[in-house]
Amino acid sequence: MFTRRFTLFRLLGFEVKLDLTWLLLAFLVTWSLALGVFPTLVPGLSGTAYWWMGVAGALGLLFSIVFHELSHALVARRYGIPIRGITLFIFGGVAEMHEEPADAKSEFLMAAAGPISSLLLASVFYFFYRLTTADTPTPINGVLYYFGVINLALAVFNLVPGFPLDGGRMLRAALWGWKGDFRWATRIASALGSGFGLALIFLGAFAFVTGNFVGGMWWFLIGMFLRAAAGMSYQQLLVRDAIQGEPVRRFMNPAPITVPPHLPLKSLVEDYVYRYHHKMFPAVDNGRVTGVVSTDQVKAVPAAKWDTLTVAEVMEPCTPDNTVSPETDALEAWNRMSRTGKSRLLVLEQGRLVGILSLRDLMQFLSLKFDLERPDAYGSTAAASRVLRDRRPAHR
Repeated sequence: MFTRRFTLFRLLGFEVKLDLTWLLLAFLVTWSLALGVFPTLVPGLSGTAYWWMGVAGALGLLFSIVFHELSHALVARRYGIPIRGITLFIFGGVAEMHEEPADAKSEFLMAAAGPISSLLLASVFYFFYRLTTADTPTPINGVLYYFGVINLALAVFNLVPGFPLDGGRMLRAALWGWKGDFRWATRIASALGSGFGLALIFLGAFAFVTGNFVGGMWWFLIGMFLRAAAGMSYQQLLVRDAIQGEPVRRFMNPAPITVPPHLPLKSLVEDYVYRYHHKMFPAVDNGRVTGVVSTDQVKAVPAAKWDTLTVAEVMEPCTPDNTVSPETDALEAWNRMSRTGKSRLLVLEQGRLVGILSLRDLMQFLSLKFDLERPDAYGSTAAASRVLRDRRPAHR
């Protein structure tokens, strides 16, 4: 099955993933370095040499982003904040958090770790650049100079006090510690982040119409991304406030559709998936839950075998990743969905199936709550629904 992301490696217990959009960034960086930056820094080399320097520059950028995000992840782990891993994508990278920091101090230190690490790398690369006889341009000191500049740029850009940039998180932490109001601090930092994104959009449009097409495009796209991310961050907080403290029992469907374990996969698809439009069904035999079957398991089996294989032969067992109790906090269940990517959870009470919690159930509740309770304060229902669909807390 095609996926946009794949794991590069594990580092210090964190999984580092690469989104395929990052390959576009790598190509553009290599191209711009080989045809523009390095010929200016180190004139007189062959085209092949410049392309190899461009590749080295793209790899150095990857290393720099991973180093930056790893610093966030290590500080987060120090303060007990669970991190899913690090993902690289077209606009850089994120350390993906399961939940927000518990206090302003941990938020501030985790955010500050990124720019500090980038400044440290910039200093190290500049030191080695000076060691390579900086007055005499060579391929090596040209690449080292670029590494120093790009890490300095990463540090400075991320220090802008607009959420979700590191500077925005540091500002939120300071405001949070000052007034003790996490929602207010998030609203202020998100508004500044949205404003900064809007400024980048205008800057990109101006650059584009004045002839700087590539630079203008990048400023415009980065501005769009930051503006959307800032708004989504505040909407995400509102969603968390809306469901935190509410038990799963309030949102679950108490009469879930179940399937027998001996059911052939063809019957599962035709009589259950196409009829009820669910992607996951609990398998129940004589009142006992024996496992969970989803369309993912069905898709992994060739259609020619759907007549012969049964639910019992492809289902997965009940685990803490796909089950909750009826008294579990709905926010904890949402975080579990976020961590595992599952949109439906079995609700078990003393081993007995009492319901199904689905992402759709939570979205319907939010739709009603946000429409009835001051929609101007909560934001649009559509925006809140997008938060639940995307449900990926992340830290830049």
